[in-house]
Amino acid sequence: MQKLEVFGGKKLKGQINISGSKNASLPILAATILSKKKIYLSNLPRVKDIETMINLLKSIGSNIKLTKNKKSLLIQNDKKLKLYAPYKLVKTMRAGILVLGPMLARFNRAIVSLPGGCSIGTRPIDIHLNCLSKLGVKYKILDGYVYASAKKGLIGARIKFPKVSVGATENLIIAATMAKGISVFSNCAIEPEIKDLVKFLNKIGAKIKWIGKRTVKIYGVREFKENKFNIIFDRIEAGTYMIAAAITNGNILINGADHKIIKTEIELLKKIGVKIIIYKNKIRVIGSENIKNTKILTAPYPGFPTDLQAQIMVLLSKANGLSIINEKIFENRFMHCGELNRMGAKIKTKGNKAYIQGNTKFKSAELMATDLRASVCLVLAALAAKGKSKINRIYHLDRGYEQIEKKLKKVGAKINRIS
Repeated sequence: MQKLEVFGGKKLKGQINISGSKNASLPILAATILSKKKIYLSNLPRVKDIETMINLLKSIGSNIKLTKNKKSLLIQNDKKLKLYAPYKLVKTMRAGILVLGPMLARFNRAIVSLPGGCSIGTRPIDIHLNCLSKLGVKYKILDGYVYASAKKGLIGARIKFPKVSVGATENLIIAATMAKGISVFSNCAIEPEIKDLVKFLNKIGAKIKWIGKRTVKIYGVREFKENKFNIIFDRIEAGTYMIAAAITNGNILINGADHKIIKTEIELLKKIGVKIIIYKNKIRVIGSENIKNTKILTAPYPGFPTDLQAQIMVLLSKANGLSIINEKIFENRFMHCGELNRMGAKIKTKGNKAYIQGNTKFKSAELMATDLRASVCLVLAALAAKGKSKINRIYHLDRGYEQIEKKLKKVGAKINRIS
């Protein structure tokens, strides 16, 4: 099994290019099932979750290949598809459930395995299923699979999501593009990745418009057209490398990130003492030895993202005084705290709150990753620690970070992948 070897204590300096968004790419890839026409997708990140989704699409019959210049992926679903998403391809990736909506929209039936992913909470799909039933879907769950059908096709409906859910919003928007009549969904998630999905769907012929901050109106269509689409940048990757600059007291230029999309993260980093300079599609981050303590509440966009909670916790361990993080999205997302404490951090958890005592001098250690964002937070702590750290189970890391060793080496980190 592969692991990362990190020699910490170096100030990171240089430039990092941000990859395309994993969390935007996955629903867009699933949505290509809707169309018989050629779709070209560019700026897809080369990470394990994207590879898994591509293999899932291939397994149901999608024709997928790289263009001659190898800069875009060409996808075409003009042949008969198998309406079955197996456990072996869905078990490692939460986004596998997103093929349910487009299968039902185009073919009126689907068999999809219940999803897997990181062990950070229950993340049930009951909202997906209950809302799809309001579009005319009948379903049952047998042996870990969802058997769903809409014999008369999907029918537009007015639906209010019982809670803000990224996955359910994506699945329902994709499904409703082909529903008969008009759908209006309220209390939607409005993450930039969802806005990118809507942008993509409209480019291929859907009729979707936002009629309120969290309300979307969808006019059902029957046909889609050929188009090309460039995926948005990965805001979580950008935030992670911004924190890497801060925690190593470094100076990194982040390329390809729109500062308006990560305004909350930038404002927080500035508040706690990190120097940030904004350019067009570039952000310079300069670390400080004087990090201030703070309180953070994770929340749906535009709030502070839960996917950066573990990373910011590492930085707050270096702050002056006590910081508190209130995790409001997932109930089991503090598994990294034990490993950080082994490196010298002083973190206590109670319920959904973490109390981080600052002024930590991280020590090198051998570590175990528990999920995607926890794995990268251990990399950040190892970069700040003196000596050699080893991080095990980095397959979690490979699910969401493209060429992380290469990017960190480029800015001066000493980091190697070993077997």
